[in-house]
Amino acid sequence: MTAHRFTLSVPATPTAVTAARHQAVDAIGGWDAGLSTGVVHTAELVISEFVTNAVRHAAADPVSLCVRLDEDALRIEVCDACPEMPQPGLPDPYSESGRGLFLVAVLTDRYGAEPTAIGKRCWAEIDLPTSPDQQIAFSLLSQRSC
Repeated sequence: MTAHRFTLSVPATPTAVTAARHQAVDAIGGWDAGLSTGVVHTAELVISEFVTNAVRHAAADPVSLCVRLDEDALRIEVCDACPEMPQPGLPDPYSESGRGLFLVAVLTDRYGAEPTAIGKRCWAEIDLPTSPDQQIAFSLLSQRSC
């Protein structure tokens, strides 16, 4: 499989989240890499969560997004200028926010955050199914409804 890469820099504004999500999903679809719908939807959620957190907490331009596809995984990275590391956890049951990083942890195979020279990088990786059995199981999981 050919490696693919999409990068985007957006201002730290609420409209940046929608723009980043749509442009990244369009780019991923244009790669014609045979990614399952589940992988693309998971990537879309991760991009939304990471960019939203960067815009909400960093409040400094720019926020950069990088999506890379190689033979084994789809990697999503969002960098911002805020050095404060995210604190994943579950909020109380009545809170209207604070569940995003928990969802990222559940839906991706690996995730984390690391300091950079000017702030931090939040990243997540989604492993690609390598066998027909894994693809079937992944498809069944992504079709489950609540």
